[in-house]
Amino acid sequence: MTLSVAHNPKSVVLGTAGHIDHGKSALVKALTGIDPDRLKEEKERGITIDLGFASIAYPDGLTVGIVDVPGHERLIKNMLAGAGGLDIVMMVIAADEGIMPQSREHLAICELLKIKAGIIALTKADLVEQDWLGLVADDIRRFTKSTFLEHAEILPVSAKTGLNIETLKDRIRDLALKVQPKLVGGIFRMPIDRVFTLKGFGTVVTGTALSGTITLDGPVEVLPSKIATKVRGLQTHGKSTEKAYAGQRIGINLQGVDRDLLKRGDVVVDPDKLSATRVVDAELEMLKDAPVIKNRDRVHFYSGTSETLARIIIHAGGGPRAEVKPGESCYCQFRLADPVVALSGDRYIIRRFSPLETIGGGEILDPSPVRRRKGAGTDDLKVLKQGTLNDKICMKVLRSGLAGLSTAEITGWVQSDITDIEAAVKQLMDSGTLVKSQFLIFHRSSIDTFKETVIAETGRFHKANPLKQGVPKEELRAKVKAAWKEDEKVFDGLLAVIADLIVDKDIVRLAGFKVALSNADEGIRQKVMAILEKEGFQAPVKSELALQLSLKEKELNDLLMLLCKDGSLVRINDSLYITKSRYDAMIALLRKFYEKKSEMTIAEFRDLLGTSRKYALPLVEYLDSKKITLRVGDQRKLMLK
Repeated sequence: MTLSVAHNPKSVVLGTAGHIDHGKSALVKALTGIDPDRLKEEKERGITIDLGFASIAYPDGLTVGIVDVPGHERLIKNMLAGAGGLDIVMMVIAADEGIMPQSREHLAICELLKIKAGIIALTKADLVEQDWLGLVADDIRRFTKSTFLEHAEILPVSAKTGLNIETLKDRIRDLALKVQPKLVGGIFRMPIDRVFTLKGFGTVVTGTALSGTITLDGPVEVLPSKIATKVRGLQTHGKSTEKAYAGQRIGINLQGVDRDLLKRGDVVVDPDKLSATRVVDAELEMLKDAPVIKNRDRVHFYSGTSETLARIIIHAGGGPRAEVKPGESCYCQFRLADPVVALSGDRYIIRRFSPLETIGGGEILDPSPVRRRKGAGTDDLKVLKQGTLNDKICMKVLRSGLAGLSTAEITGWVQSDITDIEAAVKQLMDSGTLVKSQFLIFHRSSIDTFKETVIAETGRFHKANPLKQGVPKEELRAKVKAAWKEDEKVFDGLLAVIADLIVDKDIVRLAGFKVALSNADEGIRQKVMAILEKEGFQAPVKSELALQLSLKEKELNDLLMLLCKDGSLVRINDSLYITKSRYDAMIALLRKFYEKKSEMTIAEFRDLLGTSRKYALPLVEYLDSKKITLRVGDQRKLMLK
């Protein structure tokens, strides 16, 4: 069940950004009363090493969760772990030092993550003169030009004296109320940024919910390790709750999960809805001061709270020397060393392999791409980047070809509310663009291509085998050579949507096809019927009959099958056939025999037909197989009524 955002108090996540020792943690404490420097080592050194968390609760029910991220260059990866779920940013710049290296890198990361709003806190304002504050503010305006903070308010503050702290709270509230709500109606997804153990409770994980809702005692899954578990306890912003929503900072007490099995970068999700990937297609934007990146270079890849190494494949239509230069954009593929959980629409960051520095980022377009043909264009990726939800779903299904996609695979692929995805799929099916067969959805063009191929192959088979009723289904399946996910039902379902085909059990034929004997074939048919009728219950076996007629055994076999199909012959086994009139005579003789006796030996059956044991045995075994007679020891009883 999906819920609208109106069902929960609004929750927004704010992240701090800025250089080391510019007063981020002190400012957060002044705003919230909570010290985000939670680790002993952080207390001793006076810097934020890992992510710290606090929150501001406003009287109207609005809650702003604050992620205090480290500013030290060597701890940028920890900053990235907290940045993925941010709605707004508070850029912290110390008045006595101004803009510093990590100020620049943090701003670049926020730009690449497409964070849309923020405020600039000019900390330690009590340490400098008013004229100096004006000079630093001018510097900041130049620094933020052409970024999302270009028009952001610059507010001088002091955690020590309390200068403008209440005003800053009000400005944060104003920004938070304008934030577009996260996808409460989507699949629940919370990247883990902290894992710890509480005595008496067990393993606890925290993170920012990117979408969906989660309930106390509800089932969840931890990816990519596929750990199935249950929500034993649930907290938002330090308070216990029975339900939590997208946009909130959440702590989850997981039932029966060893702390050592979990790590930052794992993702808590609704069970059986999402899967991890090692390959993503993406759009990449390079920073203006980044180095040139060449095809197949290695980079550090950050998505959600996960970090892994990746090799970049540039989709530029070029060869191995393809490259992307500073300030340029391109479409590319990342082949990841470790699995990540991502959806189409997620943002990511890349850092240089060595030395570590942020060089670019962008949007994940397809977290489960199909194999790409060499030299293929990028039109499909442009649709995934620029298109509407309908366009994106349509392209994703088209890319799946004849493998098809289930509804669950589509809802677990793209960032959107489940109801919106389902509505888009329905619209595309109603318009005929998408087609559902069995449990999978296909693009109409894939169905049409499949139809053309199947009809052509079936037509060729009819031409080469005019006496056969149709092509065996497995033979046709092998010729089409499509991706069936090793599921015969998929192939059967696709055949069922082709109106020009008739599927008769395991045989497929064109709707207008009928076996029509040529004059020569008709002559052979008459000879076959005459020989078999004359020989009665001692008919020649197939190989002998072929010799008599000077035919290849395969040609004769096709004719015999046809005569069985139209009821002229009865197939006793693969070698022996008798005419229908002889079969009817045999049944009549059996009925007459059993009127006098209840059981019959093989010798009596042989004498009844006036044949030898060589022929009597396969005939009586056929009768047994059809439950006309029943063998009891060495005797047969009649089962016909």
